[in-house]
Amino acid sequence: MKRTTVLFLLIFPILGFAQDTETETETETVEENETIVKQFLNNLTGSLESNAQWYVNDKGLGDFDDPIPEFALKNKHLRANSYLRLDYGFLDNFTVGLQVESYEPLPLLSYYPEYIGTDITNYYINFKNKKLDITAGHFYEQFGSGLLLRAFEERQLGLNNAIRGGRIKYMPTDYLNLTALYGNNRIGFEHSEGDVFGLDVSIDLKEVFNIESLSRFNFGASYVGKNEDFLAPVDEFDPTNVFDDKDFPELVNSYAFRFDVDFGKFFINSEYSIKGEDVVFSSASLGQPKIIEGKYFDGSAILLTTGYTVKGFGLSGTFRRLENMSFFSERDLLKPGNNPFGMSSVNFIPALTKQQDYLLSNIYLYQAQSALFIQNYGGQAGEIGGQFDMYYTFKRGSALGGKYGTKLTANMSYWSLLDATFDQANSSYTSEFLKFGEKLYKDINIEIKKKWSKDWSSVFFYQNTAINKNLAIEGSYIPDDEQINSNIFVVETTRKFSKGRSIRLEAQHLSAKEGFKNWAGGTLEYVVNNHLAFYASDIYNYGNDIEEEQIHYYNFGGSYTKGATRVALNYGRQRGGLFCVGGVCRIVPENTGLSLNLSTSF
Repeated sequence: MKRTTVLFLLIFPILGFAQDTETETETETVEENETIVKQFLNNLTGSLESNAQWYVNDKGLGDFDDPIPEFALKNKHLRANSYLRLDYGFLDNFTVGLQVESYEPLPLLSYYPEYIGTDITNYYINFKNKKLDITAGHFYEQFGSGLLLRAFEERQLGLNNAIRGGRIKYMPTDYLNLTALYGNNRIGFEHSEGDVFGLDVSIDLKEVFNIESLSRFNFGASYVGKNEDFLAPVDEFDPTNVFDDKDFPELVNSYAFRFDVDFGKFFINSEYSIKGEDVVFSSASLGQPKIIEGKYFDGSAILLTTGYTVKGFGLSGTFRRLENMSFFSERDLLKPGNNPFGMSSVNFIPALTKQQDYLLSNIYLYQAQSALFIQNYGGQAGEIGGQFDMYYTFKRGSALGGKYGTKLTANMSYWSLLDATFDQANSSYTSEFLKFGEKLYKDINIEIKKKWSKDWSSVFFYQNTAINKNLAIEGSYIPDDEQINSNIFVVETTRKFSKGRSIRLEAQHLSAKEGFKNWAGGTLEYVVNNHLAFYASDIYNYGNDIEEEQIHYYNFGGSYTKGATRVALNYGRQRGGLFCVGGVCRIVPENTGLSLNLSTSF
């Protein structure tokens, strides 16, 4: 009897489908069970991902000396994050699933330190038909752009704020969608003490009013509430000073409204969010930050995106204003510096800048400024700014288009603090609605993609940035802030050969008079075929004023892909600083090691 059949016979009775085999021959039993196993496997889908690294001592970066628990001393150089997800569909409308996460013996560097061990982290059962979608257990959800609510997973950052509870989606008509949910956010292997509940309504007004002249016309409204019991904090320096306020806002009510209109060539999307009053923490120079007594502030966000597109040309612009929009299901995680991993976040506030692919373009990065700091180096209420994108395709046969055409893209982003006046003595402030304050970040970049022949193409890239290294951008305050201005040039060329082979060469240079100063970098990638590829890259901080810190951050490795399975092996150095995915960032330390990455789905 096959091993899969034996395994299935052990677990199948649990599902209530045990077979009476006493009156059947062994041959018939084997054939029927193999059929059942096949049907079971046909309804089962899943994925497996494992990211492991062996950290080594490095003469350039120093010895690997990360503080670890005593139980992990034997394997202190080895870290691994692994994820197994299984989903099983049955009875046409039902799906059950779970996710197992393993961080053995410890999680990778700079991940949430409470990720230790192996456990079932997510589980759910779902029923879905044409009108109803009901989930009990863990689920991901987003209302609108996510300014008020987004539960999602981003493994590269160690983020998973899935909600454990219940969600009902109801679609009574083709033009009306209703969503109601309740639950608690994930915090590592645990869940938040605060409850999150919400209601979202989305209406397709194009269908309601039968407007044929519009490609899209939608209206949406959301409500998100967070309820958390109040526990009076105790002043560790003065235990008799107990904060007690009967009007403490245990319930935070928040609302959002949005419009989405598409006229064909022109579109406009807008969203306005109001976050209810919540506590604000001081940033005390000694001890933990404390709640500012009697001071509760609400928050708001405005997001406006518009664009125009025709064949070969497009323009789009985004404007956003944030004021006190940090929103967590556990109040304690609002404390400045107390939540570098973004745990229990209710909403989603990414940095609205172009996400770059080049190594040197990811040295000076911007991080969204949504928090409110009243007693923090003069105060900070939020951010205001936006970005602008343009693309244009030069036609084939034209002077600049050539035989194969030429593509031009340009992007500009600008962000500053809100213009606000702070009253430090009374822990209060007033802000201007549409007035820009201190500049935080500016980015102008241009990219040209040129195809010279059927098998040869190039990319030319230029970027100019200016960044103010203040508290919230990289998590460390520099009293005498200096603005770092940089110019980045990249030339990339790719040559294709027969049988899927190709070679890509990339050269980069960053020049700056401030910060780490000048860098040079390059990448060489060789694709053997559709399955196998190798690469080597290096960035060198040759302009650093400190000679010992003029370091090469080299990496080399390869990957093999077969169907839905990919295996990658890499050895090299990780540059320390901000690491961002999708506009969300975390700080990573410098390290050197051998990495193994495995992912597959079935």
